[in-house]
Amino acid sequence: MTAATFDQVASNKLSVRLNLKKPEAVQLAKRIVSISDAATESFRPGVLKRLGLGFDELVKVRPDLLMLSLSSSGQSGPDSHFAGYAPLFGAWGGLGSMTGYSDGPPVEIRHVMDHTSGYHAALALLAGLHQRRRTRKAQFIDLAAREVSSALIGDALVLASLGQTAKRPGNGHLAMAPHGVYATAEPDRWLSLAIRNDTEWRCFLNVLAIPAEQVDPAYGTAHSRHANRESLDHQVSTWLSKLRAEPLVESLQAAGVCAHLSCNMQDIADDKHLHERGTLVPVEDPSAEKRYAVGSPARYSKTAGAGIHRGTPKLGQDEDYVFGELLGLGREERADLESREIIY
Repeated sequence: MTAATFDQVASNKLSVRLNLKKPEAVQLAKRIVSISDAATESFRPGVLKRLGLGFDELVKVRPDLLMLSLSSSGQSGPDSHFAGYAPLFGAWGGLGSMTGYSDGPPVEIRHVMDHTSGYHAALALLAGLHQRRRTRKAQFIDLAAREVSSALIGDALVLASLGQTAKRPGNGHLAMAPHGVYATAEPDRWLSLAIRNDTEWRCFLNVLAIPAEQVDPAYGTAHSRHANRESLDHQVSTWLSKLRAEPLVESLQAAGVCAHLSCNMQDIADDKHLHERGTLVPVEDPSAEKRYAVGSPARYSKTAGAGIHRGTPKLGQDEDYVFGELLGLGREERADLESREIIY
């Protein structure tokens, strides 16, 4: 069984095997590039060039090639040789230091950084393809995952440039209070709550049946609530700790208050709304009776087939199509390449 996150990123893709340490495998890779609009890679800088598959070589077989290299720190600069994984991208880029509570350590950002870097790569490729339509010229895109992380820290970087130290906000907000995740009467059932203004605050109190005279006057306005947010959080926690999450969510939503259960993974798997919209897509997995991945969040009114339409391919599953139909290799030729571990 493969990881569900791998199903999300590898679904719909084609899989072939090539031993790129063999010169003939490199030539096959070039043939695939020659019939492709774009090429992407995520090795350390210099690896593809040593294999004979760098940008300068690939444009010889596809003169208008769009190529993107995604690495931890980019193709140039003093740190370009650094290796890294998702938690390190967030750490290097400053996003980790802004995640967590002010009285605790930075929090690692895991799969989010891999996926966010991938989103930036996809957008950069689309922009590059649009540029190529106008210029008909090849282009190389250098994308660094740590710089993707730095692009997300926003106002904290502005404060640092002014000599001010930004603090980890936890679940707090720059203007809203209460704003956070609160325990309810049931074990491990947490309520996510964000109150924007005085009207929503009064609706919140009405739903909880809290008489106005029992509320500290310091919480009377949005400004004063934010100024006293620590004591307010303690008071809201006390109120919510006596209530069940699910019925409370329905009442708060009906009253126009932004609140919802902080869903665990079983909640997501059983969510009727997500199933009805086709968000949870069944994928093939011989080792499991039923398995789901999260499909494309976008819905297109005039584009059929968007999203996951086949599961994660097995290793080499699509060689008949790629090597046979696209490149025109006969079975005997392929068998010879496999026997010499070129296709391997």
